[in-house]
Order: sequence, then C-alpha cells, then structure tokens
Amino acid sequence: MSSSDVRALEPQALWNCFADLNAVPRPSKREERVVAFVCAFAEKHGLQPQIDTAGNVIIRKPASADRQHRPAVIMQAHLDMVHKAGDGVKFDFDQQGIDMWVDGDWVRARGTTLGADNGLGAAAILAVLAAQDLSHPPIEALFTLDEEQGMGGALGLQPGLLTGKTMLNLDSEEDDTFTIGCAGGIDTHVTYEYQEITHASPGLVADIQISGLRGGHSGLQIHEGRANANKLMARILSACGEQVVALSTMRGGSARNAIPTQCTARVVVLNPAQFEECFQHEAAGIRDEFRLIEPGLSITRTTAQVAGDSVQTMSAEAQRAFVLAMQALVNGVYRMSPVVPGLVEASSNFSTIDLTHGKAVISSLQRSSVESSKVDVARSFRAPFELIGAQAHSGDPYPGWSPSAESPILDKMKRLYHDLFGHEVKIGACHAGLECGVIAMAYPDLDMISFGPNIHEAHSEKECASVSSAQKFWKLLTATLAEL
Repeated sequence: MSSSDVRALEPQALWNCFADLNAVPRPSKREERVVAFVCAFAEKHGLQPQIDTAGNVIIRKPASADRQHRPAVIMQAHLDMVHKAGDGVKFDFDQQGIDMWVDGDWVRARGTTLGADNGLGAAAILAVLAAQDLSHPPIEALFTLDEEQGMGGALGLQPGLLTGKTMLNLDSEEDDTFTIGCAGGIDTHVTYEYQEITHASPGLVADIQISGLRGGHSGLQIHEGRANANKLMARILSACGEQVVALSTMRGGSARNAIPTQCTARVVVLNPAQFEECFQHEAAGIRDEFRLIEPGLSITRTTAQVAGDSVQTMSAEAQRAFVLAMQALVNGVYRMSPVVPGLVEASSNFSTIDLTHGKAVISSLQRSSVESSKVDVARSFRAPFELIGAQAHSGDPYPGWSPSAESPILDKMKRLYHDLFGHEVKIGACHAGLECGVIAMAYPDLDMISFGPNIHEAHSEKECASVSSAQKFWKLLTATLAEL
C-alpha cells in the first residue's frame, strides 16, 4: 500500500489534508514552504491568511449559520515536524515528501518519521477550514512554527492578535486522555576544545558503532528506560580507557528532542588485545542489560579505512576528562512527581554530539513541570563539563503549563466524550512540551485543553498513527465545535 491508500481512509477530509501536508518539507526553522502551502490553502477556500511577526499563520473562518454570534474558538497546532530517518536510510527531506503506507489500523512512513506529530492536528484544522457542512463558531486557526526546536513560534506570538477565549490544542497523542498540563523545557549546549595529538602510521584504527535502538520522544518515552546511544558509547570508551584507545571522532543523535538511536566513534587502537577484551566484555554487558527493551541493539567494531598515513586524536588527558564527564552527565529521569503518580517531573536527554578536529559540541534538552527543578537539572547537566573547563550554557527556556482548577472547556468536553463513547475520559498532564504554557504568556486568560489521536513512537522512524483513533478524534473535534 502507498500514500494513495492513505487518501482513501475515513474521514477522507482529514487524511487528504494530512497527505497534502506531508508532501511539503517542513523541518523546524525552515517552514517557508509549508507556510506558503497553508496560505494558498486558505485562499483556495476563500479565507484570508495572516502571518504575524514570528511567522505564525492565523486564518479566520466565520461561524456556520447555526452558530452565529457565538464567541470565537482558537484551534492550534504546529506546522513543523521532526525530520529523522532510520539507520542506513537515505532520504532527502528537503526534496521528498513523506512516503506513507497503511498497515492495518496504522499509518506508517517508510524509514522516516511520519509527521503525525503534529501533522494530524494541523490537518484536522485545515479540514475544518475547508468544510462546508460542519457546525462551528467563528474559528481562529493558529498554525505555529518551530515547536520542535524551541517553541519559537509560540514564544514570538504577540498579544492582541487573537480574540478567542477558548483554545483547542490538537497536539496530544492518546485519544482517551485530555491533557491539561505539561512540562517546560530548557536547552543546554556544551563546547569543549581539546588538545589533539598525531598518530603517524597508527596501525589499527577502528570504528565503533552503536545502532538499532528504539529512540523515541525524549519526553514521552524518557521513563521507559530506553537506551541512549551517546551514553552507551561513553560507557564503552570509559571501559576501554585512554591507554587502550585514543578517540578521534564521535558523532551521535539527530535531534534535541529525540532519544538518540545511533552513535559512531573512530579510535586509534593502542593495545589491540586489551581493546578486544574490554570491548567484548562491555558490549556483552550492555546487550544483556537491554535485551528486553532494545531487541534491535547492535554494537560493532570494524577496521576503519584511513585516508593518509596519520590520524588526529584527543590527548590522553583530554580524553579521560571528557569521557568521564559524559559518563557523569544527567540523562533520563531526574525526579518523579510527588503530586501526580507515575508522572515524570524532571528529566534530561543527551541529544547529540559532534566531536572532531579539536572541538566537541553537545546538545541536550532538560524538561520539568516545576520551574526550580528545570533549572536544577540543567545545572546538573552542565556541572561535569564545567569541571573539566568546557563552555556550557543553558538557554531558550519555555514554561510549563499549570492545570487550571476551573475549566469550562474541560467540563464540556468531559461530558461530550462520555456521551459519544460511553466511558469517562482520563485527565492528565504530560512530560512533553506543549505550546499551551507559552501561548498563555501572551494570552493569560485562555481556557485551554489538548487532545488528539493515538500516535506512537513520535520523533522516531517507527512513528505511526491509528486510523480508528483518528476517526474517534475527528468525531470528538467536530462534536465539540458544534457545541461551542
């Protein structure tokens, strides 16, 4: 089955908008093409798009005949997506649309992220804007930019542009849960400049590769104990030690908000016999520890093909300090919430590393639903690098979203959900960044709720969206609009 089969799914209005959206490249910070697509879509349907100073798109649609004189409702989703291909998959995201297929009840992409996060939410808004047969109040559709790389669009949203007092955020990923709170986040970056030494006629040069990990969303999956490829590589390098291997290059991870699935390091082997023993012992231990949760884990070492007759590596002193810092950095769950059972309060993700030519650059993302612990976990990530003289700083923070004790939209949608589906909806908060908290800085009086269809493995090439759940989501969305 191919992308054309996706267009045949019900509701066709939703899936056709999603297929059209997925044909347009839309990486964070380079959303020009998808903004042009959305604006053209609006004009095609007789609506006038507005682009604000942050690049966000606002499209207003008058109320249907039966909902005249009702207050406007804001429908919000972000246009960007995480562009990530699987290990060994060659895909030109700048030129190719997402290659989708239908697998029973699931829509998947071949070898890449699907873009259901947040493409299905954006597609739902487009479908509502295009519809002629839906009952709805005046709509203010807000399409934000750069959500996946720091909430840039939401942070730049200016007060006074929107008149609605109720906002439907369509960026949640469980169809039986209404989200009314989320974590805030902060990025931490590290730069470490180190002394290099030259190995003339270096003998054995090896490439160590870790791949095949599950990866996933660094907020939603952080509590599941999934392996982080960058941390595993630090562990192997530490086990071998600077007297056995000299580190030349190290690269891992692809996105700040994704658990890294692969990491590669090139080393000059100083003691081949001891390297083999240390490597095999540590790799065996890792495989055993993660055998249940990471069935695709691969840890290999191969002889590298070296251009020229010398190799540059870190000095032994610099390598020891840096590898120990990577071992010590905070990664994974930092603290569970004492208020909400089962909810992660604070976490950290060792997102990417690029080490070569005398400089190592690291990116990471810390999240917390409590502002003080967000600052603390970022400080803890920086600490081991500052101890070795690296430059470390945290920036681009965005706030969390605190649940409201009184929410008319929550009360209304709880009743609607029960009437439509015959059981109570769950109410929760998530350990991921939603734009609600950021938007509330400019519009503090908004009554907000977040909901969406079932989407699994977001931010990874295994991302998939449920067809039946999308139907449920659409039914709830349209029923809600008809009552607002």
